[in-house]
Amino acid sequence: MAQAIRPLALVTGASTGIGLELAKQAAQHGYDLLIAADEPAIEAAATELRAMGVNVDAVQADLSTTEGVDRMLEALRGRDVEALLANAGRGLGKGFLDEDFDRARQVVDTNVTGTIYLIHRVGRAMRARNAGKILITGSIAGFMPGSFQAVYNGTKSFLNSFSFAIRDELKETNITVTCLMPGPTETEFFERADLMDTSVGQGKKDDAGMVARVGFEAMLKGEGDVVAGWKNKVQSAIANVLPAGVTAALHRGMAEPGSGKQ
Repeated sequence: MAQAIRPLALVTGASTGIGLELAKQAAQHGYDLLIAADEPAIEAAATELRAMGVNVDAVQADLSTTEGVDRMLEALRGRDVEALLANAGRGLGKGFLDEDFDRARQVVDTNVTGTIYLIHRVGRAMRARNAGKILITGSIAGFMPGSFQAVYNGTKSFLNSFSFAIRDELKETNITVTCLMPGPTETEFFERADLMDTSVGQGKKDDAGMVARVGFEAMLKGEGDVVAGWKNKVQSAIANVLPAGVTAALHRGMAEPGSGKQ
């Protein structure tokens, strides 16, 4: 008896953290996988995921560039992407004028340019067959001016807005767009973003597996957005009603260098 062909999920930023947990969710729900990240750890992630009994292709590519995204998409070999989980992202702490501009630009290119290019390429193919699910990893950080994370919060504000916009553009189709908006999550993000001396870097964080489960389930239901964790729901609600100057000051208390207790 021929084996049924499983649908394919494409997950970016899948070497660690939320991305790896999203890939695990996809595997648990019967998807084969194409996973990608800009670091060698993507191969170890692929080995872990194959142990779950699904087919996995892994690509190491710089997803901040269109060339890197194209290289990843070549690995599809003509297969349809049923679920696109656009999760690749970078963060960066410290005051904007104190940041290395090349690193700041990489945050923009990874979180925004590479992400929307990927969605444009895959989304067009989904529209052609009128089927598909898209999950974009935004953030509750996108609801507030990010003092000492100005570039990162700005990119997440863009992604939150972008997801709602294209969801509306596609409302007459069978393509769904969901925005996952996590709060601080237990991943390597804070160390990589130079935030370990801050209050948010040292504070309690959500479990990446929980965040991924909430986001994946929302995607399957076709929901427009989901904030993972009740504390983050409260924080995002407050941020939507407070003046921007107030939320910027609150963010300073979380992200200013040296604000941590250790």
